[in-house]
Amino acid sequence: MSASGLGISEGTNTGKYGLVSVIMPAYNCAEFITEAMLSVQKQTYSHWELLVIDDASKDFTLSKVRNFAKEEPRIKIFRNKKNKGTGFSRNKGIKAAQGDFIAFLDADDLWKPDKLKTQLDFMKRNDLSVSYTSYERITENGQKRNEIVEALPYLTYPKLLKANYIGSLTGIYDVTQLGKIYAPEVRKRQDWALWLAAVKKGGTAKGIKEPLALYRMRRNSVSGNKLEMLVHNFQIYHHVLGFSFFKSLKCMGVFLKEQLLVKQRQLKRIK
Repeated sequence: MSASGLGISEGTNTGKYGLVSVIMPAYNCAEFITEAMLSVQKQTYSHWELLVIDDASKDFTLSKVRNFAKEEPRIKIFRNKKNKGTGFSRNKGIKAAQGDFIAFLDADDLWKPDKLKTQLDFMKRNDLSVSYTSYERITENGQKRNEIVEALPYLTYPKLLKANYIGSLTGIYDVTQLGKIYAPEVRKRQDWALWLAAVKKGGTAKGIKEPLALYRMRRNSVSGNKLEMLVHNFQIYHHVLGFSFFKSLKCMGVFLKEQLLVKQRQLKRIK
């Protein structure tokens, strides 16, 4: 997908809400990361910093970031000497972040150009500490699948505990209200635990129906491996949240019902 295909326009100097720190963990994403960084650079809300954390990539990811950053002073580069996983990398970025807001974008996903401006307007208008949006799904090579995962109008902690309803490429939280919220340093599903902590602390979060991000459906991703996803979900309930073994099993039953019967309604086909 090209930049013109995203409808990207030059950013305007609008920073009235404060600095947004965009956290981008990256591992072996040389094929996609330039386009991801470009989608941040072209935001119409231009008061941001992009913190890219290379997780000991074995391809040309780091050199791609360095080349891009030569012409973009808002990018800050960090590197793990050893592969530590997404949770560790996100936390490294959060710790270094200087922003009033923290947002997340993985190195293979994309934002539409009005994403930050639309979302910050929405948060200030509704006095929110956490928000999220709908997003489109694209194929690994960037083709549209004509599918939207529609954001729920609002989320409470008990609802989010049933299943992860926040696509991390869409989520933003307000540091000035919540302080910095970190992810548990587990290999998978740590983004869900982070949003659980943010919503529990901040109260009700609200979603924007308009799709403002593009999620790339990669082959062999954990989200595509249902059995592996269940194992990691149990780990969040039992080890991260500290629920008993039997309470965690009960939560897993609720999760399966939510995943199979409720979340499917979020997926909308578009023409």
